[in-house]
Amino acid sequence: MAERGKTARDQDPWICFEDEAGQSLRPPKVPPGTHPVITVTGKGSGRVSVAGLICLKPGQRTRLIYRILLHRGRRSEPKGFREVDYALLLDAAHQQLGGPIVLVWDNLTTYRDALMRRLIASRPWLTVFYLPAYAPELNPTEGVWAHLKRSLGNLAPATLDQLASLVRSRLKRMQYRPALLEAFIAHTGLTLTSEAAP
Repeated sequence: MAERGKTARDQDPWICFEDEAGQSLRPPKVPPGTHPVITVTGKGSGRVSVAGLICLKPGQRTRLIYRILLHRGRRSEPKGFREVDYALLLDAAHQQLGGPIVLVWDNLTTYRDALMRRLIASRPWLTVFYLPAYAPELNPTEGVWAHLKRSLGNLAPATLDQLASLVRSRLKRMQYRPALLEAFIAHTGLTLTSEAAP
């Protein structure tokens, strides 16, 4: 149930699939049959972490919303997204989409802990569902990360800031390609209909 006794379906929500990925200065492996020679150190370089949402709603353009965190390897820095970071991503999505959200994400421990449950409960516009364990093929956001990593395969950024800039530019391109985002959804085999239940 969602706010004021309505089901999530009654609210005409956006359905948002969330996932996260990371990239270091060590380049992804290139496809078989290609042998570029790129000199990189990859030592102590830190990491670019990305949390993203593919957001869909019948009659609306499919959206990609994301947030990036840089981890430079300092002891005081978190090594990944925390509950508050996810809440900020969801708040930004709610503001951009202008309506209630049905969030679908995996069974990561952070998504189910007490703090995350409180953050979810404090947002009446948010309804959460969990994907089955070990089912990345059901999450279209996995397609975003695969596409992103392929596009970075033959590049050799020298600094973490350069890598973050490349990640942002690639994700921004995807934001302007709703047909590509819809292809990621289609690849999962999931379908969405707007028909009301009898």
